[in-house]
Amino acid sequence: MEHYGAPGATKANPFWLQLESGFVSNGRPNALKPADLAKPFVHSYPEYVPGKPIEELARDLGLDPAGIIKLASNENAFGPSPLAVEAAKRALAQGQLYPDGGCYALHRRLARFHGLVPEQFVIGNGSNEVIELLGHVFLGPGDEVVMGQPEFVVYRLVTLLFGARPVEVPLVDFRNDFPALARAVTPRTKLVIVSTPNNPTGTASTTEELLAFIRSLPGTVICVVDEAYTDYAEKPPDIRPLIREGRNVIGLRTFSKVYGLASLRIGYGYSSPDLASLLDRVRQPFNVNAIAQSAAVAALDDYGFARMCVAETRRGLRRLEAGCGELGLKFVPSEANFLLVRVGDAARVYDALLRRGVIVRPLQQYNLPEWIRVTAGTAEQNERFLRELATAVR
Repeated sequence: MEHYGAPGATKANPFWLQLESGFVSNGRPNALKPADLAKPFVHSYPEYVPGKPIEELARDLGLDPAGIIKLASNENAFGPSPLAVEAAKRALAQGQLYPDGGCYALHRRLARFHGLVPEQFVIGNGSNEVIELLGHVFLGPGDEVVMGQPEFVVYRLVTLLFGARPVEVPLVDFRNDFPALARAVTPRTKLVIVSTPNNPTGTASTTEELLAFIRSLPGTVICVVDEAYTDYAEKPPDIRPLIREGRNVIGLRTFSKVYGLASLRIGYGYSSPDLASLLDRVRQPFNVNAIAQSAAVAALDDYGFARMCVAETRRGLRRLEAGCGELGLKFVPSEANFLLVRVGDAARVYDALLRRGVIVRPLQQYNLPEWIRVTAGTAEQNERFLRELATAVR
């Protein structure tokens, strides 16, 4: 049977002849606009707003890029490990070859790093992709995802992408309210997402409260623990005992922060082999390029560089806290690599800092219109920020 585009269409009256738009004068059918063909939810889907790039600010305001500092995206001010850079160069020399689709070397290096087995890892194009893989496997219309508010906006975006409903539980004193999170779980809940340290507040959960919360969850729920900033925390929780107990839990890590590989987009999840295998099934072939894989393996080997980055970042945070205190500004003590600072009219302060060549993150998107988030930079960058902030908040 011949097919003419839709039920009821015939050779004499094909589907495209039935379109209300009809024909144009040259005999070709009028095309509908892409917006008319898109899924309806796309029109109301929230847009992720990244930190402003240095080059864009320089173009917009006619500033010298060399005089601009970016403290908006929680990047590592000390760059990547020299070992990672050399490994990336070696991989680039073989750029004509496809990457290892199974990330064999990185799986094994991560297994040694965490004291687990290679089958417990799934590698993503940033940890963001692992969140999306969780959506592919577990979420659909009618499902619910419980999360704090404010927390990393991508949790909400991925939930909406799969037609599920985000259930946002307000933080208390900028910390996750675990009793309230537990009460928000219903038979429709598929995922509960907890970040520690939290983005954008910088607050961290204790081992005792996090593990007790996860153990309280029903077996029908997967708990996702986002550990993107865990390297900076003084006493980060360890969820590996829960994995050994057979709990439905997965930890997410990234190479974008302490390892300084944000531009290469590589992260991972670690869990039970069964959960990791499910996520691996829906992962696209060659989702992580060879340069990123090689750099990540080398970065894990450079313990000294990672320790230096953590120590200098903590020192920078203490300086930012002291400086904001001297200006009479409220801030949230942080265990990440950034500081949440209350400045009043954040949009005005953000714009004033931009005009002085300092990029920070305004937080209207997180329903925090009086706050900015500033990444701890080098000692010089931190002092520059504090000087410019003193002028901007007047």
